Order: sequence, then C-alpha cells, then structure tokens
Amino acid sequence: MFDVIIAGCGPTGAMLAAELRLHDVRVLVVEKEPEPVPFVRALGLHIRSIELMAMRGLLDRFLERGRQYPTGGFFAAITKPAPEGLDSAHAYVLGIPQPIIDELLTARAIELGAQVRRGCAVVGFAQDDEGVDVELADGERLRARYLVGCDGGRSAVRKLMGVGFPGEPSRTETLLGEMEVDMPQEEVVAKVTEVRETYKRFGLGTRDGKIYRVVVPGLEVGDRTEPPTLEDFKQRLRAIAGTDFGVHSPRLLSRFGDATRMAEHYRVGRVLLAGDSAHIHPPTGGQGLNMGVQDAFNLGWKLAAQIRGWAPDDLLDTYETERQPVAEEVLNNTRAQMELLSTEPGPRAVRRLLTELMEFDEVNRYLIEKITAIGIRYDFGEGPDLLGRRIPDLELKQGRLYDHMHQGRGLLLDRTETLTADGWSDRVDVIADPTAALDVPALLLRPDGHIAWIGESQRELDAQLSRWFGKPAD
Repeated sequence: MFDVIIAGCGPTGAMLAAELRLHDVRVLVVEKEPEPVPFVRALGLHIRSIELMAMRGLLDRFLERGRQYPTGGFFAAITKPAPEGLDSAHAYVLGIPQPIIDELLTARAIELGAQVRRGCAVVGFAQDDEGVDVELADGERLRARYLVGCDGGRSAVRKLMGVGFPGEPSRTETLLGEMEVDMPQEEVVAKVTEVRETYKRFGLGTRDGKIYRVVVPGLEVGDRTEPPTLEDFKQRLRAIAGTDFGVHSPRLLSRFGDATRMAEHYRVGRVLLAGDSAHIHPPTGGQGLNMGVQDAFNLGWKLAAQIRGWAPDDLLDTYETERQPVAEEVLNNTRAQMELLSTEPGPRAVRRLLTELMEFDEVNRYLIEKITAIGIRYDFGEGPDLLGRRIPDLELKQGRLYDHMHQGRGLLLDRTETLTADGWSDRVDVIADPTAALDVPALLLRPDGHIAWIGESQRELDAQLSRWFGKPAD
C-alpha cells in the first residue's frame, strides 16, 4: 500500500512527489504517456518558482539548463522593464523549456525515492474512511491513503470525483507548432517584430537556429482532439504575416484555446487536485506551469503532515482555502490580458491607456508581482502586512536563508535569541541571528516559505506552532 498515488508526472505531479518524499511518504506517480512529451508548451519559470527551486536546493540544476532574462513585458505583452528593487534575490525570468523542467523535477522525485510508472492511466477509484482503491487502464488495482490528480486540464481524476469545472469555453484558438523555417533568421526577426505591432498572439522564435516555435492565431475554434495540419499553419501565417516563412518538417502541430475554468473543490475526502486539473486558463503571462508547481509546494508538506500524523485538524483544508483564491486571481488577470491582446479598436484603446499607466512605478510593480506570484498573501487572520506573505532569500550570518530550508521543514528565525521550538524540533528548525535583515524580532516560516507568525512572545509562538505544526512532542 502506498501513502499517496499521484496521477500525472508533469511539473506539478513531479514537484509534489519530491515534496512528499522529503517527509518519507511512500509515493507512486502514474503517468498515462509511455514516454516524456518532447514538445514545448511552457517556456520558463517566474520569480516565485525560481525561489522555490532555491528553497529546495535545486536551483543550480535549473540554472545550468536555462537562460536568465530580465523580468518585464509579461502583462498582455506590454513591453515595460521591471521596476527597480523587486523584493527577491532572484528577480529574473529563467528561460527553460517544459521538457527540461519535467526531466529535472522527475529526476529529483526519483532521486528522493518516489516510484514512477509510465504508460499507466487512472480509470477509476473508490474511497473509504481509510484510503483509496485506484484502478489503472490495464486492470491493475492499487491501494493508497490518498490520491492526487495532477493529470491536466482534461483530468480523469477530476471527472471521476464528480467535481464541477465551471467557467467559460474557448472563444479564440491559437495554433502552436515546432518546425523548420527556410527564411533567414534575420528576416524572420524583422517580420515578427513588424507583425507583433498588431498581433500580440503571434510569434516565431528559435533557441538553436533550426527548430522554430510557431504561434499564430487560428481562424476559429476547432476540435481540440484533431491536430491542425502544416497547411493550416501556412494559411494562417500568410493571412497574418503575408508569408509562410517557408515552414516545413514539423515536429509538433497542436492547437489551444482560451477556456477559463476552475474546479469547485480541490479536495473530496482523500482525493485532491492540483495544477491544470484544478484550473485552466489562457497561457498569457506564462503562469500555468508556475501555478501548478506552487500548488504542489503548498500541498506537499500539508499532505505529508496528515500522513505522518502530526497535522492539526484543519491543516489539509487550508490547501483549498489558500490556493483557490490564487487561481481565481490568475484566471481573472488572464481574462483581462486576452481582452488587451484583441485587435479590435476598443481593447486597443484600453491597452494604450494601460501602457501609459504602467509608466507609474506602483502600477508596473503591482502587475509584475501579480504575474510572478511574489505578491501573494495568504489570509492568516489579523496581523502585520508581512503575515501570510512569502519571505525572500535573506542573507544571514549562517549563509542564505533558503539554504536552511532544503528539507521542507518549518523554520523559526529569531533575532532575539530567546525563543525556542523545543516541542516541535522534529518539524521545525531554529536559527538565532540578531543580524538578520528583518524589521521584526522573530518570525515563524512554514515549509513553503510563507510567514506564519511575527512577534517576540514565546506564548504566542507556541500557539502558532500548534496551529501549523500540531501538538508538541511528549
């Protein structure tokens, strides 16, 4: 019997598996695809996801395979540089194709002891008070204490749960492909720059000078189960750019829409949802993969606490109460961005106005923090503004803060050198550092890096340790 079965070995499922294994949870990941998907859908990591990789000691692996770019130009492709002084030691975009992200996170999960089985699709389950019986497509039946659906926007787990997925269907379609191009690269760049003055959903780009990622607005919403043809791409390229760029030898031909939906619940008993299984939206701003990874980071330590037996009664419920509002915000900002990408006169007028407003530092900063998820504040109740926010990677006398969070435990950062977490030493580490660059006496961090308490009273601290980390050990 497994503790957790995860359906789906994309970034969300692999990240969740790795987080669970930090707490010695027995994990099986089942993935319906027999081999890793080679084509590129997402292109990189935003600031908060980069911070999470640093928090678990993974960032060097990602930096070796990616490329750093300036932060800016995300919101509706409005080109504005990021404001100065973003509150992060990692204030950049890491360009790294999704197949590499999948590879690195899956390798990490396996390295930590997770089992991964490919060519296995979940087709049924039944849960009781003690666990979940999971049926695979080949007829095999497995038992686990929990099941988590990380199996994408068409999630079988979500459908089997009977959870509603309300929202709006696609109104527009975009063709996405990978193929070779005959036109010289400098001519491609010039033409793309010209076309994007009007069509913000258009693009041709290459990392190796040979294979191009082609993104072009479709004519109408088609059947997602039927891939477009190379001729479809040529026709749309000629209609919008006046040339088909000599595209040939396709490696990927696909289409995606702008459907926007969110699951009514992220948890039903012992079955949970994360990533695209719980929410879908247009890819504007590059938030989808990042939000899935961040879902996993929020869920992992809470589910592990439930399994290890020390979770407070309502801890697992906070996964939904914290992450659903985040998804709702992302759905809303992608709706707004899609309107601003329209070629119609009204949206273009609003776009011009917003472009002017983004000259104000406060507006630009607000939108950057929203897209990159560093502005998130979970509702932990009354308290200072920092309460519920994530903490940046501070420099301490003992090294960088994130270097002390690799094991996925809580952390008490104490400038007073008087506080303890003795009853929770199996779950919470303590760093006493009077030199820490903080404007508060002490703070308690959850394993996901969000600030759970601020103060200097041992009595108040003990109450919050119990709230987030359960009863103290005997």
